Amino acid sequence: MTGDGGRDNQGRPTGVMQTAEGGFEGLRVAGGEALAWGRRTYVMGIINATPDSFSGDGLAGDVPAIVELARRFEGEGADLLDLGAESTRPGHQPVGADAELARLLPALEAVAGGVSLPISVDTWKAPVARAALQAGAVIVNDVRGLLGDAELASVVAEYGAGLALMHYPRPPLPAGADAAAEVMAGLRQSIAIAEAAGIPRRRLVVDPGIGFGKTADQNLALLRELGRLRELELPLLVGTSRKSTLGRLTGRPPEQRVEATAASVALAIANGADLVRVHDVREMAQVCRVSDAIVRGWRPDGWAAAP
Repeated sequence: MTGDGGRDNQGRPTGVMQTAEGGFEGLRVAGGEALAWGRRTYVMGIINATPDSFSGDGLAGDVPAIVELARRFEGEGADLLDLGAESTRPGHQPVGADAELARLLPALEAVAGGVSLPISVDTWKAPVARAALQAGAVIVNDVRGLLGDAELASVVAEYGAGLALMHYPRPPLPAGADAAAEVMAGLRQSIAIAEAAGIPRRRLVVDPGIGFGKTADQNLALLRELGRLRELELPLLVGTSRKSTLGRLTGRPPEQRVEATAASVALAIANGADLVRVHDVREMAQVCRVSDAIVRGWRPDGWAAAP
């Protein structure tokens, strides 16, 4: 699998990994479609196996409800699922690997047996990632960008998994910082760690970390300047769903931020997002289809025969 250095119909670089095999070495998404970055925007549905999700959708311990949600997401147009068992909300209580696994594994095993979508595990801990990859996950979504657990990169390399690297500055960015420049510098560090561990670039995506260690103004600036991250020549994962910046703008609680999320998703796609991580799959799948038709020239099957 190689990059083609191409550009989309807006003249923007499409990045790497444009072959039929897709970005995660033959990964197949909704409907068995081979993932191919740049063709359309892919939808990752969020499943929280936690008791303390910021958005109020935590399903810790309720495996049947988690499986039901996974199946609903599959029917609503999700391409991938992202399953996590430790909250990253502001002020969250950290949990150890054993506690995280106790929440995660029953849910992951049940979801893997109940849907055909690829599963990402949202964790920064190597023991959790190892167990999850053994149980059926194929991607690790690391909110700490390989800076939290020195062993995680080697686990991902060992299993040949996909890896999402998120920017999460510790301490938070200074208020006057150039957020896009800081994000690129931090992600370059994470990418270098991944490559040193033997993870090829074709198995990486990068996430600017909207809402993590950044002010609301920096989050908005990042979305506006998302195209600058194309310098990294990797697919972009963007997660704005129901986040507090949207709440500050609209005055709405998390469960009432669907329209605000839709606006942020559409503009993220216009500015280069390849994959969006969302709570409201049905609505955001439609946002992606319309945005892709406008921005990427994507059309649904059978379009040419339609009036």
